[in-house]
Amino acid sequence: MFVAAQLVDWAFFAFVLLGVEHMRVVPGITVMNPMDLYDMPWTHSLLGTCGFAFAFGAVVWLGMRELFPALVTAMVVVSHWMLDFLVHRPDLTLAGIPPKLGIGLWNIPSVEIPLELALTFGAMWWYLRRTDGPPMPPLILAIVLLALQLFNWLDPSPAAGAPVAPMALMALAAYLLTTIVAWWVGTTRRHRR
Repeated sequence: MFVAAQLVDWAFFAFVLLGVEHMRVVPGITVMNPMDLYDMPWTHSLLGTCGFAFAFGAVVWLGMRELFPALVTAMVVVSHWMLDFLVHRPDLTLAGIPPKLGIGLWNIPSVEIPLELALTFGAMWWYLRRTDGPPMPPLILAIVLLALQLFNWLDPSPAAGAPVAPMALMALAAYLLTTIVAWWVGTTRRHRR
C-alpha cells in the first residue's frame, strides 16, 4: 500500500530521468513548490493513473491470488490522482491532453500543510490501530516522513532553469528510503483480526 500511494510519483521522476515526461524549475509558480509539471501525460493523467492502478493491482493479484487486496491496492494508486487534484495547480489532465486541472492548494499553505499532515499521520494512525507490534519502528517512520516533508517545505527553491535530474534523483532516493523504512515497520507488526 505504501508503494501504491506513491507509485505514479515513482514513475514520474523515473520518466523525467528517461526524458519521457518533463518538468522545469520556475520559482514562485506555486507558493510551496517550484516545479512546473508541464508534461506528464502518462503518470498524472487520470487515464494514465488508472493504467498504473490496473497494472499494479494485477501484480498484487498475481502475487496473492486474492481479488480484494488487488482492488484496494489499485484504488490507492488512483487516490493519488484525486489528492493531487487538490494540491496541484492546473497541470493534471484526464487523458494527457487539455484541459489541465488542479485546485492549487500548494498556493494556500495554511490549508495544504495541515491537510498533508492529517492524511499522512491519519493513515499511520489507522494502520497502527489495526496492527500490533513494538512502537519504535513506526515512530522512526513518522520521524523520517516528517523530516523529509519539512525538508520539502523549507528547502530553498533552486534557481530558475536549474537542472531537474538532481531533483528527480533526490525524489527517488527519498521514496526509496521511506519505502525501506515502511517495509521494515511492516516486518515488525502483525494485523489484528
